[in-house]
Amino acid sequence: MMYITGDIHGSFEPIFDLVEKYEPKEDDIIVILGDVGVNYTGRLRDKFIKEEMNNIGVTFFCIHGNHENRPQNIASYQEKNWNGGRVLYEEEYPNILFPVDGDIFELEGNKCLVIGGAYSVDKFYRLRNGYNWWPDEQPSPTIKEYVEKQIKKNKIDVVFSHTCPYKYIPTECFLSGIDQSKVDNRTEQWLDTIEEAIEYKAWYLGHWHTDKRIDKMHFLFHGVETL
Repeated sequence: MMYITGDIHGSFEPIFDLVEKYEPKEDDIIVILGDVGVNYTGRLRDKFIKEEMNNIGVTFFCIHGNHENRPQNIASYQEKNWNGGRVLYEEEYPNILFPVDGDIFELEGNKCLVIGGAYSVDKFYRLRNGYNWWPDEQPSPTIKEYVEKQIKKNKIDVVFSHTCPYKYIPTECFLSGIDQSKVDNRTEQWLDTIEEAIEYKAWYLGHWHTDKRIDKMHFLFHGVETL
């Protein structure tokens, strides 16, 4: 069984609630749609949440968000093949997997494309106040090119991403005090072209801190769905 949920931002409470309610088994998978937050401080806070998650025994499939460092930038991560794609993991926490953006994974009979990353609307607040921010939070031109090649060669059943295509942006979720004219929407605009180029069954995403559904687009925050 695969359980899918939204951003947890380094908090164990949403995971605890999911486990208590659904009682996942050891061979189940929990997908977190970005902003997992276990690679945010690089210190004990990260280590604590990783230990708690890893000890549950299920596999965590963690999409890259915009409030966390990419595991590719962290020396303790190594790469392996898993269900048809590449994932990054740490030996100390083997149940926590970060898929490589653009790779396609065979999960429950579906070809699942992963596209992480988004723009941080709180970027300048974080920089002003000494909080972590990473310049590679959004998909790079190399990642975009790779994704475009992948969808030309493969049928896609499911997409796991952090943010949504531009046409689906939930404007009711805009934060007050943010000048939207200065928000970088290039990732969402590019995802529009990806969404239009594929025939898919479902698209799951986080980022917007809302639980709603538009057509085949599943927005998840505290909500939980199964694949």
